[in-house]
Amino acid sequence: MRLQKAETEASFLLGAQGKKARFLKLGGCGILGVGIWLAVTQGNFATLSSSFPSLSAANLLIVTGTFVMIIGFVGCIGAIKENKCLLLSFFIMLLIVFLLELTVVILFFVYTDKIDKYAQRDLKKGLHLYGTDGNIGLTNAWSIIQTDFRCCGVSNYTDWFEVYNTTRVPDSCCLEFSENCGLHSPGTWWKDSCYEAVKIWLQENLLAVGIFGLCTVLVQILGLTFAMTMYCQVVKADTYCA
Repeated sequence: MRLQKAETEASFLLGAQGKKARFLKLGGCGILGVGIWLAVTQGNFATLSSSFPSLSAANLLIVTGTFVMIIGFVGCIGAIKENKCLLLSFFIMLLIVFLLELTVVILFFVYTDKIDKYAQRDLKKGLHLYGTDGNIGLTNAWSIIQTDFRCCGVSNYTDWFEVYNTTRVPDSCCLEFSENCGLHSPGTWWKDSCYEAVKIWLQENLLAVGIFGLCTVLVQILGLTFAMTMYCQVVKADTYCA
């Protein structure tokens, strides 16, 4: 009777975890697909860093999608085969992801000022790659950011003076876009800092980012709980069988 009950509980948990793992695998496939589409159609769009040229939206989505898909695949196979090794691997991988995210968040808040200074310095270095061969992604990203956020340069429009070695800015800095408008007087350019403009936008959307982060954490905690509970149930069932 106890053996049958243990097997029933294990089967229920395996089924629930199997569905969760399949969802993760499908989600990973979706993220990977979007990343590949961006890489093919948009190149390295959103690459702004000179120190990390591979840090683009497309590459981040490809790496994230691949990792999530692998985790989901391991969990799915582990649930179907009732394999303790795979189930434990699924739990460990989820735990590693959770701890990495927690570490990044803690380091971000502890070193906010240093990160700010480093980010601005690195972005200013990236300005020198604007419009150069092989940097179409960085060029497109800066053009779109300056146009959409109505800003110019990292700190202000004078950042571009060092890039061009003259008093001019990209045409995307102009209040009214026209060919070679960046050669006109500063009165025709946006004055705001793009770095500060993006920070303000993030702060205004902080609630949405916080809710998304909280939901992600809850899903991960539930996944960890299910994975460990399921692993224990399989071990218990094997013990009864033995």
